[in-house]
Amino acid sequence: MHSRQLMSELLFECYHIPKVSYGVDSLYSFYHNNKPPSTGLIISSGYHCSHILPVLNGRLDAHNSKRINLGGCQATSYMQRLLQLKYPGHLPAITLSRMEEILHEQCYIAGDYTEELNLWKCPYFYEKNVHRMQLPFNNKLLASTLTAEEKLERRQQQIRRLQELNARRREEKLQLDQERLERLLSIQELLDEGMTEQFKRALLEMNMDSAEELQSYINKLSLIVEQTKQKILQAEVNVEVDVVDTKPDRIGQFNLAEYHQLHLGSERIRVPEIIFQPSLIGEDQAGIAETLQYILDRYSKEEQNELVHNVFLTGGNVMYPGMKTRMERELLALRPFKSSFQVTVSSNPVLDAWFGARDWAIEHKDQTEGWITLAEYEEKGGEYLSEHTASNIHVPMSIAKPT
Repeated sequence: MHSRQLMSELLFECYHIPKVSYGVDSLYSFYHNNKPPSTGLIISSGYHCSHILPVLNGRLDAHNSKRINLGGCQATSYMQRLLQLKYPGHLPAITLSRMEEILHEQCYIAGDYTEELNLWKCPYFYEKNVHRMQLPFNNKLLASTLTAEEKLERRQQQIRRLQELNARRREEKLQLDQERLERLLSIQELLDEGMTEQFKRALLEMNMDSAEELQSYINKLSLIVEQTKQKILQAEVNVEVDVVDTKPDRIGQFNLAEYHQLHLGSERIRVPEIIFQPSLIGEDQAGIAETLQYILDRYSKEEQNELVHNVFLTGGNVMYPGMKTRMERELLALRPFKSSFQVTVSSNPVLDAWFGARDWAIEHKDQTEGWITLAEYEEKGGEYLSEHTASNIHVPMSIAKPT
């Protein structure tokens, strides 16, 4: 109401227009695609929020309309957060405008979210359906200022560090295996010396059942210790590495273009899913399907049947592929057995609101209903609303006079 008051003040007092009309964008879109008077259930999802609006006999039932504070803005932010966590090296390139482009061109609504998410775990499905988005990069950044001798020296240093690290790990593993082997051999000596009770207690501590199992562990561990010793001796012999015979420098073979790519896998369905499951982003709200059921429960069975026979989708956030199929699947789960329903999508979800408003203005340009004139603005104030078929309801304000 405050925004309408400011807009009326601007239009009448600054631009001196003769009259103005206000309406609900999704209702304009609905009447542009349906001949009034129509009955239906409008599901409108835009950039900041989503609305479910029941229309009975051509009039909006505002008392049973509901709003969900989720739209394209939240989906864009969620996509940005997911990709920034996945690619921390490309934070400057993962911008909101680029995320909007990904949402419009790469994402889709899953018919069965859980089943589709399990499919993305399959490597074959992932490789077949993953979308790769190329980020801008500069080839000149790859050029190195190091000379051939400096590259060779750096290569040798890297090899030496890797050898030292591997040798240290082998020695630590050898020490642990030797300690365990000595422990097992000490238990076996208890059996050889006839200390049966102490031998059984020691076996229980090692989670073993018999002397045969103990002997098997000793044999395996002895073999592992010998193999580790051989590897350490072999590594000491081959400390000096002939770098000339190694493979060419991989820095020159590095594909910088592949590094600057975003791989879009399950994100393609996870982000649009928030309008059905707001809990995915921590929002304590009901999704579209739950809100739809809540609204339908407020009507009689006859009115419910009329509403679900014309479920109308509009708004830029319903343009995901698979949105209509998903809504039909949700309605199939919500409605009684063998009941019928129909879901339609606006011919142009983004612009049909404007087209509907244009058509209404042309059709009613010589009428008084729905228009606010300059005289009415001056008499009733900027909060005044003249109702019509595509408008909200007017709620008069009562301002208490100071005493």
